[in-house]
Amino acid sequence: MIEAPFLRNIRLRDVPSDNAYPLNIALARNGFDLELDRPVTILCGENGTGKSTLIEAIAINCGFSITGGNRNHNIEKQVSDVEPLLRFMKFSWALKVNDGFFMRAESFFQFSNQIDSLARETGRGIYRAYGGKSLHAQSHGEAFLSLFTNRIGRKGVYLFDEPEAALSPNRQLALLGLIHDLEKTHNAQFIMVTHSPILMAYPGATLFCIDDGKILEKNFKATPHYQMMARFFSNPDKYLENFFAD
Repeated sequence: MIEAPFLRNIRLRDVPSDNAYPLNIALARNGFDLELDRPVTILCGENGTGKSTLIEAIAINCGFSITGGNRNHNIEKQVSDVEPLLRFMKFSWALKVNDGFFMRAESFFQFSNQIDSLARETGRGIYRAYGGKSLHAQSHGEAFLSLFTNRIGRKGVYLFDEPEAALSPNRQLALLGLIHDLEKTHNAQFIMVTHSPILMAYPGATLFCIDDGKILEKNFKATPHYQMMARFFSNPDKYLENFFAD
């Protein structure tokens, strides 16, 4: 039986010179050959480096809705700005799985609206998969964790784009607990984009940092995110004094 990781390699090559997004981002110009050899892969980097572009491309290859969800949530044809890049990408699977989920913070409100719309059409039973009630009837953090708790559990690929957006530090740890429990089944692969040092610290994950158009594997403590937070917490008053002075 083939165990996670199911998606083993993503390659981007020979992108033509272009001034339009997404072909103009540094990550596209440089290309990459990304090996995914562990069940949990984490991507970090500054804003605008191409993290969300990459994970949306993965979601499209999986057949997931680009606004979040899985294959069942492609209610209508959705056109992604990332699609021009897909012509130059190759995805290598050990086993192509059809289940999983794509959670993205920036379109979570739209995804919640889609679930409410389906509930009006098919009945409130659909809410059982989301904690028993509308995601809009829960706080942002509660809705995120409710989604994770109730939708993560089957054999598949799970994609998270900045899940920390609505999660307190305690709930970020709760998310790591859910990932850890499912990882032990060997039936789930996780690919996560994050700015959170808490989430980056997940033990045993492959951590890639995107910088200047390159994807580099890094130790957690070597990431700019950890180093900045370590300097801040070592002396917050002094850090802010120097920051404001600059």
